[in-house]
Amino acid sequence: MLLGLAVVVALAATGVWNPFPGLWDWVDRSEPISEPDVVWQVRAGGTPRSVTIAGDTVVVEQRTRVEARSLATGAQLWERKADWSAVAGGDRDPVVAVGKLLVKGYELLDPSTGVTRRRDDDAVAVWTYRNLLLDAHCTDATDCTLSAWDPRGTAPLWTAFLPGVSSGLLADNPGLRGTRRLTATRIDDRVAGPEPVPPLLGFPVDGRVHVVDTATGRVLQNVEPDRDERLSVVGGRMLRIDARSQDGTCYFAISARDPATGQEAWQRAGVNLRTADSAGCAQREDPQGARNVLIGVGPDGREAVIDGYDGRLLWVGEPGTKLIAVDDRYALFRAADKRSVVARELGTDRVLWTRPAGGKAGAALTPYAAVVADEKPSRLVAVDPRSGRELAALRTPANALAVGPQGMIVGEGREIGYVRFGATAGAPGAPPGSGGIPGPGGTGPAPGGDDNCGPKRELCGDPAGGKDG
Repeated sequence: MLLGLAVVVALAATGVWNPFPGLWDWVDRSEPISEPDVVWQVRAGGTPRSVTIAGDTVVVEQRTRVEARSLATGAQLWERKADWSAVAGGDRDPVVAVGKLLVKGYELLDPSTGVTRRRDDDAVAVWTYRNLLLDAHCTDATDCTLSAWDPRGTAPLWTAFLPGVSSGLLADNPGLRGTRRLTATRIDDRVAGPEPVPPLLGFPVDGRVHVVDTATGRVLQNVEPDRDERLSVVGGRMLRIDARSQDGTCYFAISARDPATGQEAWQRAGVNLRTADSAGCAQREDPQGARNVLIGVGPDGREAVIDGYDGRLLWVGEPGTKLIAVDDRYALFRAADKRSVVARELGTDRVLWTRPAGGKAGAALTPYAAVVADEKPSRLVAVDPRSGRELAALRTPANALAVGPQGMIVGEGREIGYVRFGATAGAPGAPPGSGGIPGPGGTGPAPGGDDNCGPKRELCGDPAGGKDG
């Protein structure tokens, strides 16, 4: 045995034959991350903080670095040292913004090559969207400029003055006054990737909210909330949410105003948007919702989805049902018997599909698929959000990290893998190539190349001559 080992070592040292790399690969081989097996499975350099599908690449953000891998093979394309990263742009024009904490500036990288497309040395914060990138420059704490860029543009589309953002808004996508998503165990909060920029954004600065029109850069409002109020910008409206303590309970009232005119557009009383904590009526959270819709709880305990633009009730749950995912198009909820997940089209009474699921099942809606995570056994299922047609079904303890037009990334620890959908989400749902981006306001048509038509497309003509949703 010693003689044989000496011969092998000699052959390896002279380069004639070296079995050790293959032997180590066999020892270090990972167990398959799911059943059925994924298209490819790799071990990232560190535990991923976020994973995003950017065109033909997969961008993996880690604690001190970011790497890109081929969507087709999983092979590493490039790696950079960075404390944060974020993807902007759509399927055909993505870019990766990277930077370091407590250091001004950022770089925009090509996701396929890692080559720097644009560099900024002074920005203190960056916001990334599917069709826009925003950055903020501050000469001092009370003198800042907000600039909007096409994701691959070389000159700003517009600039706006803000009296300070550097005191709390740093690095990538710092919090604005909008909505907070429903979350689910084993589904990453950013599984859907970058979203289209909302028509209006609310920037919190020194206790006030500055409302910015993202089409023009105009600052429409500069509002300080009252003591019992929380301000939020949703669906092209500025919401003033009042929570008042009386008789041992909290009384809620919502007033939605047009920021351009200051006039009230709609109001509702008695709807709890879950902005207050359980200890009292102090509102420390944004309302729950997604894009242009809000999630509220009525006095009878039933959940409801509200159109942020006009205040319509788009869906009201039955007693015992639990909303688990929502966007402008659909609502997914657990049935009262806790044995199934049901999909409804917002604004109608139409049930789109029902599938068996446990009492702890969670879900997320993305432009390309609805993802359902279940337990006992641990499963991840991706379905066409409109028809319920199954796109992928995995027996796996892994998490759903990112969803793209043709598949999704799942991961557990440092292991990530790519699952290709068995069939694309075609008719009767939206074609994958279109991005599946819904029209704002609930049931309106999907916009074409213009995402700045307002929450009801009221600023753009209807080329088909039909009515708005």
